[in-house]
Amino acid sequence: MEHLSIGDTAKLLGVSVSTLRRWEVEKKLLPAYRTVGGHRRYLWQDIQQFCGQFAPELRKTIAYARVSSHDQKDDLERQAQRLEQYCTEQGFDNVTVLKDLGSGLNYHKKQFKQLLRMIALGQVAHLVLTHKDRLLRFGADIIFQLCQIHQTKVTILEHDNDISLEKSLVADVIELMTVFSARLHGSRSHKNKKAVKESRVMS
Repeated sequence: MEHLSIGDTAKLLGVSVSTLRRWEVEKKLLPAYRTVGGHRRYLWQDIQQFCGQFAPELRKTIAYARVSSHDQKDDLERQAQRLEQYCTEQGFDNVTVLKDLGSGLNYHKKQFKQLLRMIALGQVAHLVLTHKDRLLRFGADIIFQLCQIHQTKVTILEHDNDISLEKSLVADVIELMTVFSARLHGSRSHKNKKAVKESRVMS
C-alpha cells in the first residue's frame, strides 16, 4: 500500500499543502498517520475515496496532445490549440491541457503517467483527444476501459487517418528499430568484451 507525503499528495490532487491542512481540520481528508518526526502520511486508497465522494469539483476535463519527435513541436501546439478550442466551444470548465513529446510506443512519458494517475483517482470527468493514437500507438483501448471504470468520458475529435498520422507512425517504427538495434549492439558488445577478457585471463 502506497504511503504519500503531504507534498506528494498535494501535487497529485493539484492543490496546495495549505489546502490539505485545511481539509484535515474540516475532516474531509485525514492523513492515515504521522511519522516519528510529525510528518503526515496519506494512503492511496483514502485519496481515491476522497476524490470519488467528497471532491467532485476536482474532476477535470483533460485535453491530451502528443507528437513523436522534436521536429513536430509545431504539430503539438496545433493539437493543443485544436483541443482548447473544442473545450471552449463545448463550455467545459476546469480544463487542463497535457502535452507529451515522445513515441506512441513509450508508456513512460511524464504527462501520460500523470494522466493515468488522475484517471485512477477519479479526477478526470472528460478526456479529449484529437486522434485515438495520440494516447498510445497500441493499447489505447485498455486505457479507455480504465476510463469507463472511473466514469471518465472520452471524446475523439477525428477518426480518419491523415498524412501527419502516417508520418508519426513511421517515426515510431523507426524509433522502435533504433532502440532494438542499440540493445542488440550493446548485447553483442558486452559479449565481445567478456570474451576478450576471458581470453586474456587464459593466456
